[in-house]
Amino acid sequence: MKEIVVISGKGGTGKTSITASIAALPGSKTVLADCDVDAADLHLVTAPAVRCTTPFTGGHKAHIDPASCNGCGKCIPVCRFDAVHLERSSEGHPGVPVIDRFACEGCGVCVRICSAEAIRFPQEVCGEWYISDTRFGTMVHARLDAGAENSGKLVTLLRREARRLAEEEEARRILVDGSPGIGCPVIASMTGADVALVVTEPTVSGVHDLQRIISLAGKLAVTPVVCVNKWDLNADGTDSIQTFCRERGIRFAGRIRYDALATAAQYRQLAVVETAKDGSAADIAAVWNCIATEVRMP
Repeated sequence: MKEIVVISGKGGTGKTSITASIAALPGSKTVLADCDVDAADLHLVTAPAVRCTTPFTGGHKAHIDPASCNGCGKCIPVCRFDAVHLERSSEGHPGVPVIDRFACEGCGVCVRICSAEAIRFPQEVCGEWYISDTRFGTMVHARLDAGAENSGKLVTLLRREARRLAEEEEARRILVDGSPGIGCPVIASMTGADVALVVTEPTVSGVHDLQRIISLAGKLAVTPVVCVNKWDLNADGTDSIQTFCRERGIRFAGRIRYDALATAAQYRQLAVVETAKDGSAADIAAVWNCIATEVRMP
């Protein structure tokens, strides 16, 4: 079993479109994992039929029990996030403290300071994760509630479930649509993967973020493979990226041209390679062939 994670140093590079197209190419049995949980969109192409839904519990949120609170107010000054304030009564008199759940960061200091033990600190349900069937194979994906955090923890859970399903189904590859950037969800997406396909574009910001993600891959001991999407928008910039990879011994998987096929496929909720065999579809197939060689995937 091989695990390939598709990542990018910034959003909007075409990472998800390329992931869907790789999944659609003929080859080994695949389990998909959409680990871009803060802005999941792989489902827009794969049209998953949900088989199983499970609540996701992330961090903790503090809640004050008015019946137990003695109104001492000790919790107000210790909250560094200004999440605790006095709720005024209908007569305008100060009442008991209340906690703004959207401002609360779950640090737990108020719980420790409360001598009346009036503050509860339960885990919060902050989203759902799913096991679904798609035309490309089984898919694990999730939906976080608005403003919810702990996406790194959720990514780790999704990857663990994807591996479990791949073992059960005897799938030869796990294909992960990772998060953009270099933060916690990206680290959770990449750690332990066999190879990371880094999708970049020939722009100043694209090159800068490529350098950051390559540095992160090195720290995580994950083999990076680079491809340039929409390369023909800046041929000189693409040449510079290829030179950057060659000088650092990084495998360059290929160039994917700017193509109206990609937009047309999105309108139809299809992967690019499902709509054509030439143009950018052929470029994506060539990129996958390079990756398959890297991980020795038949």
